[in-house]
Amino acid sequence: MEREGFKSRLGFLLVSAGCAIGIGNVWKFPYVAGLNGGGVFVLFYLLFLCIMGIPVLTMELAVGRASRQSAVKGYKALEPVGSKWHVHGWVCIGGCYLLMMYYTTVSGWMLDYFVKYLQGTFDTVSEESVAGVFDNMLGNPQELALYMSIMVAAGIFVCSIGIQDGLEKISKIMMLALLGLILVLAVHSLTLKGAAAGLKFYLLPDFARASKAGLANVITAAMNQAFFTLSIGMSSMEIFGSYMTKDYTLGGEAIRISLLDTFVAIISGLIIFPACFSYGVETTAGPPLIFITLPQVFLHMAGGRIWGTLFFMFMTFASFSTVIAVFENLIAAGIDNFGWSRRRSSLINLVILLAASLPCVFGFNIWKDLHLIGARDVLDSEDFIVSNLVLPLGSMVFVLFCTTKWGWGFDNYLSECNTGKGYRMRRWLKPYFKYVLPVLVLVILVQGLIA
Repeated sequence: MEREGFKSRLGFLLVSAGCAIGIGNVWKFPYVAGLNGGGVFVLFYLLFLCIMGIPVLTMELAVGRASRQSAVKGYKALEPVGSKWHVHGWVCIGGCYLLMMYYTTVSGWMLDYFVKYLQGTFDTVSEESVAGVFDNMLGNPQELALYMSIMVAAGIFVCSIGIQDGLEKISKIMMLALLGLILVLAVHSLTLKGAAAGLKFYLLPDFARASKAGLANVITAAMNQAFFTLSIGMSSMEIFGSYMTKDYTLGGEAIRISLLDTFVAIISGLIIFPACFSYGVETTAGPPLIFITLPQVFLHMAGGRIWGTLFFMFMTFASFSTVIAVFENLIAAGIDNFGWSRRRSSLINLVILLAASLPCVFGFNIWKDLHLIGARDVLDSEDFIVSNLVLPLGSMVFVLFCTTKWGWGFDNYLSECNTGKGYRMRRWLKPYFKYVLPVLVLVILVQGLIA
């Protein structure tokens, strides 16, 4: 049976970018950029995106396109006889499940807040009570489970239809809507009184602020953001390589995916900082920025209910695009490794994901005193394993597999990477890919474990 593929190049780019574009682009990138010298951080971020993120992304895509298989069988098709690289494929599948065990819950938060704004919940809420709305949501297991279940069921349904009619078609509509929404929200924020101060704080290179944060910390933060922004290291991108045509080089496609991802991250800051500075609301990191700080801003804003609704529609699309992309990886793993039909794999994954997501839901209420790794709650423990172990270690495996004689080898990787029209990776990069890139990934791994 011939493997299904994308109908168009645009479909591949939007689905792949949708996998990379997620919640972290919106609530992490702007804050970290502002904290670390604005434009100084952005410059280092772009540098590390070019020398780390894009190369590893091409390697994931190359393994997928050359093998025409998902995680485990992709390695088996390319690895030397008798080697065990394919074991990492099972780790990737486990990592994808672990990611979705908490990401579906957080995606449910976005949908929940979209519905709240649509219904006018915040019309009668004072600024002091905004945090209480978030706390009440977390404390209600039925509410969290409902919206998590909606996201899981909707994601499985989209993927069950197929690549072209489901994943590609829905991603095209959703991603184009997302890009339109983010531009409308950014333009609105930039027209607010006092927006210039927020813009200056966010994007103007401020070496004094960067020095205060510590140049080493700024570089480390930029390296981490550039590395993690593309969701590389656990085959979430490799699966889309397996559906690609060979019409275009992987270097060119990786650059386009990275540009879309970076565009959303940078424009998100143009929404958040001008708005916060205009109304004198302090910016904070993590969930409070999205669920407490920005709702406080919308309370002051003319037409705040409309802008809040549009913002959380954008956030729902951003999170759901990642959900369906990772779901496709899990469903494809069942099809490729166990011979299941797409429908059967979808139904089995529906049951697994609904059950596996419940610990994160309960971790904020009935299991709120449960700490798995140190003082971390359920969500933070799951995120720690994915972000600090699975992604960097997985990226290291992809780099070694594509550059060493014990794996697929640099010549095979380069040949696949440069097949088609577009930007071509240069052979003289081999020493860098083979000796320097693994060290940079190791730095990310060590930093994550120390932190």
